Amino acid sequence: MADPRGFLRFERHTPEHRPVPERLRDWREVYEPFPAQATAEQATRCMDCGVPFCHQGCPLGNLIPEWNDLVRLNRWEDASERLHATNNFPEFTGRLCPAPCEGACVLGIDDEPVTIKLIEQEIADRAIAAGYGLTPRPPELETGRRVAVIGSGPAGLAAAQQLRRAGHAVTVFERESRIGGLLRYGIPEYKMASAVLDRRLDQLAAEGVRFLTHCEVGVDLAPVELMARFDAVVVAIGATVPRELDLPGRHAAGVHLAMEYLVGSNKAVEQPAGAGLAPVEPAITAAGKHVVIIGGGDTGTDCYGTALRQGAASVTQLDIRRQPPPTRDPSTPWPTYPLLLRSATPYEEGGERLFGVNSTLFEQRDGAVCAIHLQEGTRVPGGFVPTPGTETRIDADLVLLALGFAGPETGGLVRELGISVTRRGTLRRDASYASSVPGVFVAGDAGRGQSLIVWAIAEGRSAAAGVDAYLAGSSALPRALEPTAMPLA
Repeated sequence: MADPRGFLRFERHTPEHRPVPERLRDWREVYEPFPAQATAEQATRCMDCGVPFCHQGCPLGNLIPEWNDLVRLNRWEDASERLHATNNFPEFTGRLCPAPCEGACVLGIDDEPVTIKLIEQEIADRAIAAGYGLTPRPPELETGRRVAVIGSGPAGLAAAQQLRRAGHAVTVFERESRIGGLLRYGIPEYKMASAVLDRRLDQLAAEGVRFLTHCEVGVDLAPVELMARFDAVVVAIGATVPRELDLPGRHAAGVHLAMEYLVGSNKAVEQPAGAGLAPVEPAITAAGKHVVIIGGGDTGTDCYGTALRQGAASVTQLDIRRQPPPTRDPSTPWPTYPLLLRSATPYEEGGERLFGVNSTLFEQRDGAVCAIHLQEGTRVPGGFVPTPGTETRIDADLVLLALGFAGPETGGLVRELGISVTRRGTLRRDASYASSVPGVFVAGDAGRGQSLIVWAIAEGRSAAAGVDAYLAGSSALPRALEPTAMPLA
């Protein structure tokens, strides 16, 4: 059993960050290595609660107290097996998930929660370094059934791996030139190196998953042909329709959607100059510019860190919400996900965050943005109440709109397949993740709406269970709601 006094003997610690001047000159990941013994001490803080609420916080249902105790005992390979039993890609979630599990940790009621996210990443990375974390697990039997997965983000990849391990022939369709979706093109290299993604894709390929890039279903391949070639289809196209900001001057030069900026920047970083070749420059760059980011979420933060690394003259992030308190706000009591001021690593590197402000105008000069006008106030349901006399103006050569995503694209593929759309704009599906079209299933943000990577992986696993049951001829589909029901990841 766990050490019942471990949380009294050890305080919460996380890895040191590389020096700011150093990391602003490259795109390598931010954190310094964390010793195995230090990780074991952090795992010892987990008391193996009688009712572990961390399970409730984690959409994947990760067996957190179990692999914490295995790490405490330095049984790293066993911990990896237990972690992979519920999570196909723990090295992704260990880097990218905002850790709702830690918000639900019982220790967090009156102390710092267990460093669950850190331990998860350490288990995954050490397993890979030791040679057993990426061992291919091809199916023991082939079913002869063929499944198409449309979209190669976390939901699509999780569904593909689960279905392949169940014995189905799986082809993943991706409209971009490389596999990974927003994992590759939406996440900056300093946050998760593309090599972390590539080595997991090698595992999927070794297991027999087929990848087809530069193929947009509904454009390059007719959906009717897709349905004729495959026994089932998983639609995992994400929620990629951006939320807009309808203000005067919105279409001035220099005002861009965040993903236009991030995708181009990430592609440039991933394609470094070869011998004798000029460096690859993104179409939109922050170099030497006064950058204003509208939106205080993860995408805005990713733009923030990217702009600093590109050499922006200044970076300012605007958040319409009030500044959260440094500790859990009473409006989000344990075990809910806490509202508190989070300090992502880019905020250590320079720039400024402004809270409780609303944009009112993009000022232009010769057709290009030169400033943004703001007003302080209070966000209320359905709007914003400005405070009189608080109008201000800040210089801006590059404005990035990071306001989240409204839902999936519903033209082309969705329209031609005839998938029903909800009033929210997401793709309709039932409890088994089946859409309104027989044989077509929906996983991830396309059906759920904009959400977390852990939800995408969990839904990919559950949709795969629904597809597997459908192909087996079951009508009850009892496994569709249980992410761990498919073969071990």
